[in-house]
Amino acid sequence: MTIEDRDDAYLITHALAKDTLSKIRDADTEQVAFRKGLVKLGRICGYEIIDGAMETEYVSIETPMAETTGERVKGLDDVVIINVLRAATPFVEGLLKAFPRAKQGVISAGRDEEAGMNEDGEFPITVDYVKLPEITEEDTVIVADPMLATGSTMCAVLEYVLDGQAAPENLFVLSAVSAPAGLLRVGEAVPEADLLTVAIDDHLDENGFIVPGLGDAGDRAFRTT
Repeated sequence: MTIEDRDDAYLITHALAKDTLSKIRDADTEQVAFRKGLVKLGRICGYEIIDGAMETEYVSIETPMAETTGERVKGLDDVVIINVLRAATPFVEGLLKAFPRAKQGVISAGRDEEAGMNEDGEFPITVDYVKLPEITEEDTVIVADPMLATGSTMCAVLEYVLDGQAAPENLFVLSAVSAPAGLLRVGEAVPEADLLTVAIDDHLDENGFIVPGLGDAGDRAFRTT
């Protein structure tokens, strides 16, 4: 299995995940290739979640030649994917290739860049829109955002996800690139969440951006710079 426990998070080490992330990190990767890369990375991460966290069951199968026993993944109908707008949209598109029957939720949340980062390394967060499905105790919930920087946005999002809902069987916070400070903040705020990421980068700069990172994932995916 290509998911490694790194104390504060679980690191997805699949070779294709690392290869794809390296391509989208490159400043010369243009918009279409960047979006396609995020889609591909989401699909790979989805498959890794299936392999690492979901059980299988034996089933009887009638092939064209004979009856045999096969295995099927349990719980694929009990998956909820939360899209943190807007950067996560292509990332979630990839996840849906692994979980085509997943229920979907949307939260539009972003940090107030003008207010800036406070002395504790946090940003004020504005949440503009929330639409979530019902979450049950049987569900596997995946909250997806390509960048986990300070963790301020993700902590705010998780408050909405968990407010008044049943505790799901599995709760994953999935990112492509994370900063150590953000992982620590989210892990302390929501210890029941498993934090999954493809890379843990060096640090945050004075503006709260991940270094080396990959730039602003939303701007690069939607060509708004």
